[in-house]
Amino acid sequence: MKRFTQSMTLMGTVTQIDTAQHCFEIRCRSGDHFQIFIGTETVFRILRNLDGLDRDRVPIPQNFDPQNLSQRLDRYIKPNALITVQGIYQEHEDHKRFNARFVHLLHSRTGSYLFEETHWWLAQIARLADQWLDSTFGERRTYRIDDFAALYRTNLNIVGLPTDDNIQEMATLARLIYGLSSAYLLTGSERYLLAATAGVSYQRETFRSLSHDGRYCFWAFGKRRGNYGTRLIVPSENGDDYGTIPLYEQIYALVGLAQYYRITADWAVMEDIRRTVRAFNDFYLDDKTKANDRPGYGGYFSHLDYATMRPDVEALGDNRARKNWNSIGDHLPAYLINLILALDPLPAGRERDLESFLKECKDILDMTSTLIAEKFPDPDPKVPYVNERFLADWTPDHAWRWQQNRAVVGHNLKIAWNLTRVANYYDGIGRKDQADKLMSLADRLGKSMAEYGIDQFRSGCFDAVERTPANGMPNEFTWGNTKDFWQQEQAVLAYLILHGYTRDQEYLQLARETAAFWNLFFLDHDNQGIFFRVTDNGLPYIQGNYGNKEGHSTGYHAFELNFLAHIYTRTYILKEKGSDDDFCLYFKPD
Repeated sequence: MKRFTQSMTLMGTVTQIDTAQHCFEIRCRSGDHFQIFIGTETVFRILRNLDGLDRDRVPIPQNFDPQNLSQRLDRYIKPNALITVQGIYQEHEDHKRFNARFVHLLHSRTGSYLFEETHWWLAQIARLADQWLDSTFGERRTYRIDDFAALYRTNLNIVGLPTDDNIQEMATLARLIYGLSSAYLLTGSERYLLAATAGVSYQRETFRSLSHDGRYCFWAFGKRRGNYGTRLIVPSENGDDYGTIPLYEQIYALVGLAQYYRITADWAVMEDIRRTVRAFNDFYLDDKTKANDRPGYGGYFSHLDYATMRPDVEALGDNRARKNWNSIGDHLPAYLINLILALDPLPAGRERDLESFLKECKDILDMTSTLIAEKFPDPDPKVPYVNERFLADWTPDHAWRWQQNRAVVGHNLKIAWNLTRVANYYDGIGRKDQADKLMSLADRLGKSMAEYGIDQFRSGCFDAVERTPANGMPNEFTWGNTKDFWQQEQAVLAYLILHGYTRDQEYLQLARETAAFWNLFFLDHDNQGIFFRVTDNGLPYIQGNYGNKEGHSTGYHAFELNFLAHIYTRTYILKEKGSDDDFCLYFKPD
C-alpha cells in the first residue's frame, strides 16, 4: 500500500514505553501489538462522566515541562495500563506508523478505574434523569398526570426538543418510568419518584384496556395528537409488528410498573401487573390447557391479531404462530426478575393474596429460562450464536424478513446476562443442577461473543452478523460494523455478572473494556444524553432518527445499565480489591 491513511481508534494494554523515541506499545484484545507515537499535538485525557468534571489528578513531577514529550509520556503512560488511543494510521510501502492525537486514560491512579468509583454510575443516572425531565417539563419539580398528557413525547431531537412526530408510545413511556424509578432507587431523589408516579398514573389512565370482566389488561400502542383531537392507537405501528399486538410491547408495558412497585408496593399497580401477566398466559401461551386448538409446544407466541385475539390467524402474515427471543426472553429483564425480588418473601399481610401470583411468576421464570437453554442454542457446535426466531414447534425460522439466518450480538449477550441472573437465584434456593444447566449456555455465549461479537481492536459490541459467514472471514456483517448503545449495555452487564458468578478474571477484563468503550464514546457531553449508534471507531452516527435523544428504544437501556452496573460493581469487583463494597437502595412504600 502507498500513501494509505485512516483515522483509527485502538484499545489495549501498555506493554512497552520508549521515552527517548516518544512512543509506547499496546497489545489489543486480538493479541496484535501497535507502536503508538505521540507528538506536540497529542492530547492526554482522563475519562469524563456526564457531569463534565475534570478528574485529571495524575501527579505532576517536579520541574515538569509540558512541552517535553518524554516527560509527558513518562507522566501519563504506565506499564500494564488499559488505555484507548485515537489517531492516524498510515502505511507507505514497507513503513507503518500510528500517530496518536488523543490518548484516553481511564483513571488517574494505576490499577484504578473511574467507572468503578463509588459515584460514577450514580452521577450518570442522575444527569440523564435531570436532563430528560428538564427537556420535557422545564423548571417543574413536581409533576402531575396533566404534565405527561400535555408535554410527554416519545421523540426528542438531539438537543431535547420535540420532533415533528408527536406520538406518545406506551412502551417508551413505560421504559422512561423504569429509568426514573431506577434513578430514585439509587439516589433517593424525590424529584424522580414524583415524576415516576405521575408517569405511572398517565400510563394506566391513558393506555390501559381492561376486559369486560376485569380479568385481563392489554395496553394500547400509543396516542397521537392531531389538529382536531387525539387518537388512541391500539395495534402496533412499528414496522416488524404493524397492525398486530406484539407480546414484547405488552411485556415492556410492565417494565416501569414493576420497578415502581419495588419502591412503593402500590396495590393498584400490582393489580394491573397481575391482569397483564394473566393475559400473557391465557392469550399468548402455547398451552393446550389454555386453548384446545393450540399445538402445545410451550412458550409464548410473539403476536396476536387484534380482531380475533388469536396468535394463529392468516391476518398476522409471517408473524402467524411464531415465537422469538422477545416473546420468550424479554420477560426476564423487563419485569419478571424485579417482581420476584419485590414479592419474595411475600409482603406481610398479603401472603394469601399474592402467594399464587408469586408462584405464577416463578413458573414463568422456570419455563422461559429452560426454553432458552434447550431451544435457542444451535445444534451445530461450530455456530457461536443462538437461533432467535422459531415456528410453533421450535423449528428455527431462517426466512423471516430482515432476520433470515442472522444473529444480533446483543441478544446473545442478553441471554448470557439473564441466564446468569437466574442461575444465581437457583443456586440460592438449592437448585444447583438447574443453575449449572443455565450457566453452561451463559458461559458458552460469554466466551464466544468475546471472540466473535466484541471488537478485538477497539472494544465495543457489534450489531447484526450472519450466523454462518459466507465471505471467508470470521465475521460477515449484515449491514455495517457499527455499534448500538443498547448492545453495549448487554455486554457490560453480561461480563460483570459472569465475572461475579464465575470469578473468571477474563470476564472482569472484558467488563472493564466494554465499560470503558461505553463511557468514552456513547456519552453525549454536549447534550447530556446518550448516542444511539457510533461507528467502529466510536464516532457518533447521527443521521436520521439516530441523532434523537429520545425515540422508540432510546433511554431505557442507559438507565438499566447505570442501575445494575453500580450494583454489580459494588458487589462483585470491589470486594475482591478489599474496598468498601456498600451501596444503598431507597424505598417509599405506599
